Amino acid sequence: MGETATPHTTIGPVQLIAIGFGPDAAYEGRVLEELERLEETGTIRLLDLLFVGRDADDGDLVALGYQGESLGGIVGALLGFDFEGVEAAEGDVAPDDQPFGLDREDVLALADALAPGQAAAFMLFEHVWARELKRAIRDAGGVPLGEGFLTPELIAAVAPELAAMAAELDALQATGEEG
Repeated sequence: MGETATPHTTIGPVQLIAIGFGPDAAYEGRVLEELERLEETGTIRLLDLLFVGRDADDGDLVALGYQGESLGGIVGALLGFDFEGVEAAEGDVAPDDQPFGLDREDVLALADALAPGQAAAFMLFEHVWARELKRAIRDAGGVPLGEGFLTPELIAAVAPELAAMAAELDALQATGEEG
């Protein structure tokens, strides 16, 4: 079965996370350290990172943390910035199997939601840990129906059950490590 790998099957799920920061936030140090740690453990692979802000005076969206050719170009293109060597994105590509995830309008809406003086980190990363899971799901004919982080309110509603499950899994793991 000499199947030729296509780009969408050789890369794990790619996620864009936009994190907002107020005018006085010190967002670069700790966030970058944690991203580096996650990359070192093979959990994620940072594909792009761009810090943007809404100018307090004229309201324009500006790139705050563009690092030349190494980072910022992909997210910058999605946001309509014109960085050297990277063209601004024009429209969307043809949809995959199912309409799912963020499209260009969604990405632009995230940036548009910034108030003057606010900033955001747009992080684009591959979930390296999920490469084979993604392949197994596709091979089984599965398609994503939804995803997202649970809100703190929803987690609180099931906190006792989550804590019990985590304790049970920790106990099983500890038993397996002892044996």
